[in-house]
Amino acid sequence: MAVCRLCKAETEPYDSGVSVCVRCLEAQGTKRNPPASEREVLNVLKQDLQAATERSKAATAAFDAVTNDVPSGIPHPDGIRRIHNASRQVTIARMEMLRAHHRLNDFLNAGVVPEDLKRSG
Repeated sequence: MAVCRLCKAETEPYDSGVSVCVRCLEAQGTKRNPPASEREVLNVLKQDLQAATERSKAATAAFDAVTNDVPSGIPHPDGIRRIHNASRQVTIARMEMLRAHHRLNDFLNAGVVPEDLKRSG
């Protein structure tokens, strides 16, 4: 059994072959409990970058597998659609990774805490 990259709970590989539990994956799309310190913000941003990098690597590996399978017996339109879908997943994963890089760089260079990690009140 795999271990979630974010909360370390046991899970199955869920998101593009990356071990992230459903709860953590859903939490990435919603507001989290804000970190209490700058060190916690840094840790969250590093974890986000690591998870995004792993998703990007998994999407790239899936794309490579699809393109290496082109000379198969797959009907032409289906083969094109599979390549297009895999390419779109790579693009999305790389955009997420770039966003995670920017958030971490903004925090390290200018001390900018992303809005979703700010404490209210």
